[in-house]
Amino acid sequence: MTNMNPVYMDYNATTPVRPEVTEVIRRYLCASFGNPNSIHRFGRETRMAVEEARGHTATLIGAADPEEIVFTSGGTESDNWALRGAIAAAGGDGHVVTSAIEHPAILDTCKNLEKSGIQVTYIRPNNKGRVSAEEVTAAIRPDTRVVSIMWANNEVGTVQPIEKISAICREQDVLFHTDAVQGISKLPIDVEASGVDLLSASGHKISASKGVGFLYIRSGVYIDPMITGGGQERDLRSGTENVPSIAGLGEACRIAHDEGLSAPEKIRCLRDRLENEICERIPDVIVNGDPAHRLPGTSNLSFPGAEGETLLIRLDLKGFAVSTGSACTSGSTEPSHVLLAMDLPKKAVLGSLRISLGWDSTEEEMSRFMEVLPREVERVRAMSPRVQATTGG
Repeated sequence: MTNMNPVYMDYNATTPVRPEVTEVIRRYLCASFGNPNSIHRFGRETRMAVEEARGHTATLIGAADPEEIVFTSGGTESDNWALRGAIAAAGGDGHVVTSAIEHPAILDTCKNLEKSGIQVTYIRPNNKGRVSAEEVTAAIRPDTRVVSIMWANNEVGTVQPIEKISAICREQDVLFHTDAVQGISKLPIDVEASGVDLLSASGHKISASKGVGFLYIRSGVYIDPMITGGGQERDLRSGTENVPSIAGLGEACRIAHDEGLSAPEKIRCLRDRLENEICERIPDVIVNGDPAHRLPGTSNLSFPGAEGETLLIRLDLKGFAVSTGSACTSGSTEPSHVLLAMDLPKKAVLGSLRISLGWDSTEEEMSRFMEVLPREVERVRAMSPRVQATTGG
């Protein structure tokens, strides 16, 4: 098995760059290399590429005006900027509402804001990972500056009631930000219809390159800039634009828009077949997340009695790349903060794996995976008395 081509099943962590995107990136790395802020033909050519990418990005998320898209270095920067910029624009004080299952880019930023006197309310989800819109309503105060709830969770794939939460924020005259890093290209996202004020996204989650993303800022919404000094991106995010990556991101957005929901639906069918076979062939499997509201390619499974990290390593040695949770916290020995916030039994938290599929996942790869997974789960369960001792919850 180790001599065969490895199988990548960790698309929520990052995605392979699509060939069409690679060609666009190469063009603006080599042949068209001008500074987009120069007025000569070399600059005009790359400026056109940046603005074309802005248009494709706006189209993908249903933005009314391409100028509402500001390019950044990725989702983490966009998340930081949304929260810090909203607080700064409101005078540097106030209150933030978020959830306990957000990405560390939000949670760690909130912890840092708390050190400067900002108060934060962390809403806990139900045991399926879904946040209650009613609890958001109850958490909003007169001094609440921004509510930040992710569109879809990166670990269990649960999709949140974004439209309901957005409507609540509009009624309360509070800015609403959503981290849509996992939702872009997988879900039908329309910022105009949903009414969100701020939306973060990352290129490498949608088959573009790493190091590029964007923040959608609804027209009429003001947040303080985080980076000043050059006037780029309408004085909102200074610094010479990363043209190759931005152009690649635009191409990835164009492809995602053209494919519509056909690609996500194909991935969902593949995920469902794999998940059903796992549950049929392996005893005592727990499916984590909300089955009615879940990303199409995400399957978070717990194998009580088998330590997730050990199972991950053994699968990696067999040629299969999966995850135990967020790629940004994979070096941590702490249990998943998402599964803990969902109040799952300890046996489910310790024995969890995240399988996430993508645009070039195949049935043949899933068949190969099922030749290995049941045997490895059985072996890890047999060799893990410490985990088995905790299966009481």
